[in-house]
Amino acid sequence: MSLVRRATTEDAEEVLRLRQVMIDALPDGDDSTAWHTEALPSLRGKLAEADGDFAAFVVDHPDRPGTLAALVVGTVDYRIGKASNPHGLAGYVFSVATDPDARRRGYARACMDELLAWFRERGAGQVMLTASAEAESLYVSLGFVHKPDPMMMLKL
Repeated sequence: MSLVRRATTEDAEEVLRLRQVMIDALPDGDDSTAWHTEALPSLRGKLAEADGDFAAFVVDHPDRPGTLAALVVGTVDYRIGKASNPHGLAGYVFSVATDPDARRRGYARACMDELLAWFRERGAGQVMLTASAEAESLYVSLGFVHKPDPMMMLKL
């Protein structure tokens, strides 16, 4: 039996807690948790959509019942097709996080394996993510490669 399971609405607060663990580790991370209350209803709605374009896979913490040890979250988006992805379905991985006291046990890899299988089931022709320096070796071992992408961002 796999340690990994699909997150449910009951996991929403723990999903936000692990997302904050990931945010706190970023160079420009904001350690404020005030946004959690506002984000919770939307997250619960997305977690309730079993056939939607959003999925979170988790591992329960072996030493702390009721908490999560690891999390990966992804979405499937439609973008107009191209030669390498004619159907235009693309997976995007975000919020990969492991509780600090549960690291180096293979939980993130196991969750990533489940998320990648979910992307394949939905017909995604490619998967994108942004890698931290600490997680890059995991992603490379799964087959991810660097892409010279001129991505820009505008905050609204």
